[in-house]
Amino acid sequence: MFRYISKRQWILILVAITLIIAGYFILPVSLPLLLAFFTALFLNPSIRWLQFRFKFSRKIAVTIIFLAFLVIISIIGTYFVTRAVTHVVNFSQNAPTYIVQMNEQVLEWESDLANVSEDLPKEFIDKVKAGYNESINSLVEGLNDKLNFNRITEAVSKVPQYLVSFLVYLIALFMFMLELPLLKTKTYQHLTVETAEKVRFMNARLAYVVLGFLKAQFLVSIIIFIVSLIGLLIIAPEYAVIMSFIIWIIDFIPIIGSIVILGPWSLYMFITGDVRTGTELAILAVILLAIRRTVEPKVMGKHIGLSPLATLIAMYLGLQLIGILGFIVGPLVVIAFNSAKEAGIIKWNFKI
Repeated sequence: MFRYISKRQWILILVAITLIIAGYFILPVSLPLLLAFFTALFLNPSIRWLQFRFKFSRKIAVTIIFLAFLVIISIIGTYFVTRAVTHVVNFSQNAPTYIVQMNEQVLEWESDLANVSEDLPKEFIDKVKAGYNESINSLVEGLNDKLNFNRITEAVSKVPQYLVSFLVYLIALFMFMLELPLLKTKTYQHLTVETAEKVRFMNARLAYVVLGFLKAQFLVSIIIFIVSLIGLLIIAPEYAVIMSFIIWIIDFIPIIGSIVILGPWSLYMFITGDVRTGTELAILAVILLAIRRTVEPKVMGKHIGLSPLATLIAMYLGLQLIGILGFIVGPLVVIAFNSAKEAGIIKWNFKI
C-alpha cells in the first residue's frame, strides 16, 4: 500500500502531522487569534464589495467595516449585559423567597412521604428517607461548592484576562482584515503553479462549504429562536426576549443545544411546585430538540454535503482533543480534508 505514495506525498503527510501536533498544543491558547482570523475571513466579502462598489482603498474599506462591526457588537453586548445584570439583581433580591419556596416544597414532600408510607415496613421507610436526605444533602453541597466565595472570587479575577483577550481579538481582527491579501500572496509564492491551482480550487470549495455550514446553522437557529420566543411569550412573557436570545446563542453549540437552558429551568419549576410551568418548559425543550434533530441533518446535508454521522464524529473528537473549540474545528478539518481530496492535493485511493 505504501509503495504507491511518492516522496512529495510523504513530505505533505509529515507536514500535516507536524501541524496537527503543534495545533494540539497551540490552539487552546490561541482562541482570540483564531476567532479574529475567521472573523476577518467572514467580513472580507463585505470589504471587497465596498472596494468594488465605491472604489475605496483597502484601508478605508477595512476601517468602515471594522467600525460598523464594533458598533454592532457594542449594541448587542450592551443590551445583553444590561439585561443580564438586571436579572441577576432581581434574582439576588428574590433569592430568599426562592429558598423559602424550595424548603416548603421539601417539607411538603416529606409530609406526603410520611402519609403514604404509614403502612410500610419501618426498615424500608428508613432506607427511603436516608436516600432522600442523602440526595438533598448532595444537591445542597454541590450548590454550595459551585457558589462559594472562592469560586466567585476566581471568576471575578479572570475578568481582566477576558478583557485582555478581547482587546487582542479586536487588534488582531483589524490587522488580519488589512493583511489578508498580503498573506494570500505570500502563501502562493511558496507553491508551484500546479499546487497553487489545486489550493485555489480547495480554497474556493472550502469557502463555499464553510459559508454553507454557517448559513445552515443560522437558518436552523432562526427557527429555534422563533419557536422559543413564541413558546416563552406564552409560558413566561417577562423573560421571553432575553431567554430566547440566550437559547438562540447556546443552540449554536452542537450536542448541547437549548436543553441546557430549558432543562434546569423546568426542573427548578417542578421543585418549587409550579408543575404547570415546569411541564410547559419541558414540552418546549422537547419541541426544540425535535426541530433541531429533524431539520439540521437535512439543512446540513444540503449546504455542506457532510453526513450527520461524520459531523457528529468530528465534533466529538474535536471536543475530546482541544475542548469546546473542537466543536467548530472538528467539522472544519473534515471539510478541509474532503476539499483537499477533491482538489487532488491528497490522494486517498488505496486497497488492502
